[in-house]
Amino acid sequence: MKAVVYQGPRAVTVKDVPDPSIQSPNDAIVRITTTNICGSDLHMYEGRTSVEEGKILGHENMGVVEAVGDAVNRIKVGDRVSVPFNIACGTCRNCLGGWTSFCLRTNPAEGMDGAAYGYANMGPYDGGQAEFLRVPYADVNLLELPAGTEHENDFTMLSDIFPTGWHGTELAGMRPGDRVAVFGAGPVGLMAAHSAMIRGASEVFVVDKERDRLDLAGKIGATPVDFSAGDPVEQILSATGGRGADCGVEAVGYQAHDPSGQEHPELVLDNLVKVVRSTGGIGVVGVYVPQDPGAATEQAKQGRIAFDYGTFFSKGQRMGTGQCPVLRYNRQLRDLIVAGRATPSFLVSHELPLAQAAEGYDHFDKREAGWTKVLLKPAA
Repeated sequence: MKAVVYQGPRAVTVKDVPDPSIQSPNDAIVRITTTNICGSDLHMYEGRTSVEEGKILGHENMGVVEAVGDAVNRIKVGDRVSVPFNIACGTCRNCLGGWTSFCLRTNPAEGMDGAAYGYANMGPYDGGQAEFLRVPYADVNLLELPAGTEHENDFTMLSDIFPTGWHGTELAGMRPGDRVAVFGAGPVGLMAAHSAMIRGASEVFVVDKERDRLDLAGKIGATPVDFSAGDPVEQILSATGGRGADCGVEAVGYQAHDPSGQEHPELVLDNLVKVVRSTGGIGVVGVYVPQDPGAATEQAKQGRIAFDYGTFFSKGQRMGTGQCPVLRYNRQLRDLIVAGRATPSFLVSHELPLAQAAEGYDHFDKREAGWTKVLLKPAA
């Protein structure tokens, strides 16, 4: 089959690789119909992780089931499915507690709980930026979708970014009527803003500097905040009469940078501490890593982010962090899409054949105008 393979920093290629096969009775093979380039894929693409060369990338996947193992009884050949990026066993302590993003069985890497497709340190699993994908524990992990092709570009967001954006608002403790500050207008930040609007936020501020992304935030009813035009904290405080936000979502991660492009990994955390009111909550769904050899400071290279914890403590704020347990949300979000209440495909800018994956990565990584979300279609 054809697959997108990591070759080194800023180098991916589409190669012929062996087809996946049933390796365990609980496996399924999915023929991929849509697979997305995720903002977190760019950490690997830029050489800022320990991902090995030759890794098949891609953790945002959906398609049609082509084969199942003998122990699979809920999922059937021919089912249209969404594939959560988490690979969960379904029966360990964390999975039973609803934390499938921290499965205790699926990642053999020492000290790492939780596994994913095609990602650094998340287990030996191939990704789905390919024609086919092996899915372990298929009955646990796969989400059935209505047959056909309707809502394809909406449903493809169910594997990661829509649930992750929703999770950010959950971690922040958002309630109806809240003012919400979302830092980062990449795909996850826009999904957090969309989620907050669906959940009844009175106002949502979205902070970024890329005009096309801020325009998308405005189109869904959020208030764009351009941090290249001035301090975003001051802009939000001014717009709220000094009250600030009730809660906030961090959707940027460890490569946060100022308008000049200089990295400050604590920048967004500090801004959220300033702009969220006392006793408010902060949900961190931007990626942070235990080691970052390419970081700007010695502390950050060791994963130590020196944010303004003193003010965070004195304001009595709360913070939730970590990767999204997709299974906790994806069924409800699917049904919101079917009902017309959620339309996460609003951020899709490009649909490319798999053969043009390198082009998609290059444009998306450069944050070129108009490249907000890239979908790859293996059958195109």
